[in-house]
Amino acid sequence: MKATAQVPNDTPLVPSATLARIAAAAAASDRAGAFPWEGIAALHDAGLLLATVGTRYGGPGGDLVTAARIIAEVGRADPSVALIASMTLFSHLNQAETQVWPEAYYRQILTSAPQRPLLLNAARVEPELGSPARGGLPQTVARRTAEGWRITGTKRFVTGSQGLSHFLVWASTDETPARVGTFIVEADTPGIRIIENWDSLGMRATSSHDVAFEDVLVPAERVINIAEAGQAQQDNRGHALMTLALTALYLGVAEAARDAFARFVHDRVPANLGRPIAETERIQTVAGEIDLLVSSARVFLFDALTRHQDDAEHLIRTRLIVGRQLYEAVGLAVRSLGNPGLGAELGLERHFRDIQAVLVHAPQPDTLLTLLGRSALARFRAGRTDAGAGSDALPEPRPEPLRRAV
Repeated sequence: MKATAQVPNDTPLVPSATLARIAAAAAASDRAGAFPWEGIAALHDAGLLLATVGTRYGGPGGDLVTAARIIAEVGRADPSVALIASMTLFSHLNQAETQVWPEAYYRQILTSAPQRPLLLNAARVEPELGSPARGGLPQTVARRTAEGWRITGTKRFVTGSQGLSHFLVWASTDETPARVGTFIVEADTPGIRIIENWDSLGMRATSSHDVAFEDVLVPAERVINIAEAGQAQQDNRGHALMTLALTALYLGVAEAARDAFARFVHDRVPANLGRPIAETERIQTVAGEIDLLVSSARVFLFDALTRHQDDAEHLIRTRLIVGRQLYEAVGLAVRSLGNPGLGAELGLERHFRDIQAVLVHAPQPDTLLTLLGRSALARFRAGRTDAGAGSDALPEPRPEPLRRAV
């Protein structure tokens, strides 16, 4: 999923009418905790769900920077729509680069994309295992039969569950020795049951419900990256580029919060002041702090995606720093306004709830900090060894190459 090494311009990729349509439906979907059908339909009608389909398949061939820009723009309108769409954009990017899907089948599903939203997402997290980012093998089992594979198991936090056209189910085979792979399951296959238990503080419209697969039939050839279990562990460093791109949707949330804050302080004219509070030094200082946090986060994020895509540690550091800045910016906007900031009418309250998820996506911060800490200590150890051998200077740290995720 390499990005091209050029800084993106500021020309919007999502039409303003599309963004307005998404934004108009966002609050209602949030209140109901319902799948954002209207927002997804708006992206589909604009052709943006296919923005990263490879040119070899007749698509526009958008790269990861393109995906991140779309995700950020949509995130300002409705981050739940952005999250659901991002999973599909990343899946097409991966296929354009690796061609891991069965070629004929991938081309076949693209032919149906103009008629309905083609939504893809991985189903990996499990009730017992938790996130694969922390190691372990799936308890979901793929049993080999004369018809193909029969999948049985339960997955948690399957974003977009109610609107997906395909589930990409991570499972272990019943073979000896066992293999692990991703099985492509069409959403209308008998035996799939969505357990409607997603009731989150924020990102409420993502439909990230549990999904049970009960003896679900998958044709034999619809398997991605199947390999022996010992070779199938998730590579947290290999996911660094994608998870940083995903952070772009929370950049959109923070920019929307910044706009909501600015709108309120221009419109609020207390009787005892006689002018908008935007003209007071206190509010101007707060606005400056919010802008510093949000604007620099945008620079850091897109600089890393365009210029440091092969440096996993740089990508990890950027994700953590950007995530913390965006979280602080939205919180500052809410705290500075008092009661109005917590009211649903202004919109900041929804942005505040949504930004809570900025660093929740796997790998979580503690996993990333451990990776960075081990690397930092290893560099110190190597430097001390070199110094003991007669060198007066520590060696320049070398970025670890970005390894491809399994």
